[in-house]
Amino acid sequence: MAFEIKDRVVLVTGATSGIGKACVEVFGKEGAKVVAMGRNAGKLNLAAKEWEASDIEFMTVVADAAVEEDNKRMIDKTVEHYGKLDVLVVNAGISMRAMFEDLKLDVFKRVMDVNFYGAVYATKYALPHLLKSKGGIIAVSSINGHRGTPARTAYTASKYAMEGFYESLRTEVMKKGVHILVVSPGFTGTNIRNIALAADGKPQGESPRDEGKMMTPEAVAKAMLKGLKAKKRDMVLTPMGKLVVFLNKIIPGTMDTLVYNHMAKEPDSPFK
Repeated sequence: MAFEIKDRVVLVTGATSGIGKACVEVFGKEGAKVVAMGRNAGKLNLAAKEWEASDIEFMTVVADAAVEEDNKRMIDKTVEHYGKLDVLVVNAGISMRAMFEDLKLDVFKRVMDVNFYGAVYATKYALPHLLKSKGGIIAVSSINGHRGTPARTAYTASKYAMEGFYESLRTEVMKKGVHILVVSPGFTGTNIRNIALAADGKPQGESPRDEGKMMTPEAVAKAMLKGLKAKKRDMVLTPMGKLVVFLNKIIPGTMDTLVYNHMAKEPDSPFK
């Protein structure tokens, strides 16, 4: 049976921009009651003004994905307001761009805290309610969860960890009515590269890639909704992303060279 989204309570983490913001809009327009979580209150309020003009039902929660107590409070507020939780969209994340030999370990830990432990915390506190509602989880991973790229060791590690975590959990709950979909977008036109952390933990600033040629956050959100409705297990988006995942399975050694050469062409590449 298809997974119906109308009147479902959907919690989206990292909802102030990019894929998360698009999920609030796409799921909301399908009739879901959306809880939008963001760490920055100002950005969350700005996004809320846009959603108010879109005739969607939503509420906002200011919380930090990397803080366990914030995740518990986020889930509690959702259930307190709506009485239930049907879908958890684990989207909050940060990236980084620096050679590992130059990278401060506290930056590595920050990426893991947000991307991986943020997913673990949110899922831990959401799961009892999802088991009760026979709901679902959409975890936003990355092509980096299938193929590592140089100068992105922490980001790659966080996504590989996420992939393993949800594969294991999926098997635990598969007979209990909870559906888990892991989505791996390719390069998407969001601000994640602009705010990616450099070796010292400061935002790198301007993205090294042409954001205009990438998949839009709206297209990713629509694909995620379609995948959830169809109860898909995994989704790798964009033709290039699918090709990379496929080739990495059959010619991993060759891919090391191909990936290095491709990433070395980025403007201001840290490993030229």
